[in-house]
Amino acid sequence: MAANMQLDPSKLQLVADLEIEMMSDMYNRMTAACQKKCIPTKYREADLSKGESVCLDRCVAKYLDIHERIGKKLTTLSMQDEELMKKMQEQQSAAQAK
Repeated sequence: MAANMQLDPSKLQLVADLEIEMMSDMYNRMTAACQKKCIPTKYREADLSKGESVCLDRCVAKYLDIHERIGKKLTTLSMQDEELMKKMQEQQSAAQAK
């Protein structure tokens, strides 16, 4: 049973690479969305104004909060789907055994 729980290194690397790709995509989308919302297209000065800085801070906080909530919800739904599939397989096995 313990041998089934171990993943080979290539699969672990694939999972790690996929996670990095997903985080990079999320960062790029967050950056684009918050920049579009908070920073005017014509810069007046090199540094961020107080309002721009506050807007960016709130935007990033909301984006990360929503990302975390969605991740938790998807994890819950995935676990429920796995349980449902397991029950259906057990029912099919029991029906075939009869």
